[in-house]
Amino acid sequence: MEEKKIQWHPAFAAALEMEFIQDRDSLAFEREYSLNRKPLLIDALIIKKKKETALKNEIGKCFETYNVVEYKSMKAALTIDDVSKAQGYAHLLKAYGKRVDEIRFEDVTVTLVRESEPASLFRYFVEHGYRITMPYKGIYYVNGGFRFFTQIIVGKELSRENHEWLRLLSGGVTRREMERAIAYSGAVEDKREKELIDAILDVSVAANRAVVEELMGDEHMYETLMEIMEPRIREREQRAAQESAKETAKETAEKLIKKGKLTLEDIADCTGLPLETVKKLEQDALQFV
Repeated sequence: MEEKKIQWHPAFAAALEMEFIQDRDSLAFEREYSLNRKPLLIDALIIKKKKETALKNEIGKCFETYNVVEYKSMKAALTIDDVSKAQGYAHLLKAYGKRVDEIRFEDVTVTLVRESEPASLFRYFVEHGYRITMPYKGIYYVNGGFRFFTQIIVGKELSRENHEWLRLLSGGVTRREMERAIAYSGAVEDKREKELIDAILDVSVAANRAVVEELMGDEHMYETLMEIMEPRIREREQRAAQESAKETAKETAEKLIKKGKLTLEDIADCTGLPLETVKKLEQDALQFV
């Protein structure tokens, strides 16, 4: 399936929450956090409720009070301009405090997440004197040049044991990883956790068709997979049926308008189309809206 058809960002937000499931009482998650009245949105803002709280997840070891997180979906590039934009978001977040210097520079961190290593970006860092360290597998700290502490997360390099949810957001998920996630989804009882996992699996299943087809041969896995995929299939079928019905109704309305024997209100009643739509059909010289 082409990437443009897969909604990666909602699944990333879900994976991010699952990554910090052990620390969820200490954090507040804000999806697509709006920095002002215009459509300027951070992919995720994670707020640590108590600055002194030590988070269990490796990604959160560097977190301060406000943590800007930007995500690049599978195959999308991560460049110095993307890093600069994330830094800009952090600057705006700091500037929008209720009073002067309410949010201090040291209170904000920036995290950028990508599936594979951004080799060109790392070369840029080296060439321009930045120092890159890797305190944990797949987690790179970037030192120098930025006002806010910055880390780069490389999804496919993360530990399989510690970061299974973010690792699912790729096209290279193994059968074992998919089996574990599906089994966990079937066993979890917490409603919110179940919703998050299913959002992740919805995308992971779409991006890993070969693994999914392999698992379809397992009767237990087949049932669980169908539970995950059924809403997507049902939604697609409903959308197709609605489009078909709409098209038929428009064609019927056009024929009735051509005959000119009924009022627009009668045509609306016959076709089930809103009266305004029927009026527009007439005004647009019988062209579809």
